[in-house]
Amino acid sequence: MQASRILPDLQCSVLCEDVRQEATGNFIALGIIGMIRVPKMPIVAGKLCVFTRWVAGVGAFHENIRLIAPDQETVVCKCETKFALRDPAHHATNIAVFAGTKFETPGVYNIEVVVDDVMKLRYPIPVLVVEPPPGAKKPAEEDPDAPKENI
Repeated sequence: MQASRILPDLQCSVLCEDVRQEATGNFIALGIIGMIRVPKMPIVAGKLCVFTRWVAGVGAFHENIRLIAPDQETVVCKCETKFALRDPAHHATNIAVFAGTKFETPGVYNIEVVVDDVMKLRYPIPVLVVEPPPGAKKPAEEDPDAPKENI
């Protein structure tokens, strides 16, 4: 008897700045993120990607990637993707792209990876406000000696 549906295993999940695909079909994760350091809050991240790879499953599935705020309830952003695996030897690679993600407060955010309402992984992403190193150039709005631009 052949199985008609087997929930897949999550081989990996990585938060990064971008994902590229080579001509060979291989993927490159750029700027793997374990912590986000920012000069002030709130701040907007131009682009964040969550790279996931699913294996050892059979059937059609629904992936849901969520970024959860430090209050552990607020969903900052989410991305839903449908994918299928025809054979346990196959794999599926998904890339969730979050553009313009606003981080309101510092703290520990979490990435949740869910497939068909089953949480497969949850991992922390601390967001910290840090002072720039001594001698670092200040942004124009904070530096009174910086040249002013007309927009």
